Amino acid sequence: MFKKLSPNIKSSITRSISQSFEQYMSDIGWTEDQYDIEQFYANWREYITTKALWYEKIPDEIKADPQFHKELAQRVEEVLIRILNEPPSEEQIALIEILQEQLNTHYEYGCKAEALYVQSLLEARAEQRK
Repeated sequence: MFKKLSPNIKSSITRSISQSFEQYMSDIGWTEDQYDIEQFYANWREYITTKALWYEKIPDEIKADPQFHKELAQRVEEVLIRILNEPPSEEQIALIEILQEQLNTHYEYGCKAEALYVQSLLEARAEQRK
């Protein structure tokens, strides 16, 4: 069922998963022991039913089909795995290391999305020092 959706809708679904996951992780400070898959899904459901334009384009009979939900859950898992396995860029690493040295911090990060979060924290902290 998921495969039968238009490329635009599939792309929008993927973007909504990525954005929701990164926002959720940012909200919990990328703290692994605070991660709750059920809470992430609740946040994502809230997002898609109130803000995502693609959701209303999917016919109700598809949305009601358990197979669609199974395939959608598989897509969520694929997207989360991709996000968590994408390494930070060399530029991100260099910038974070410079900022950490300047600010005397020791944040750790394991993927590109988490590095972006750490970079934002450090840049805000550096801006406050000015």
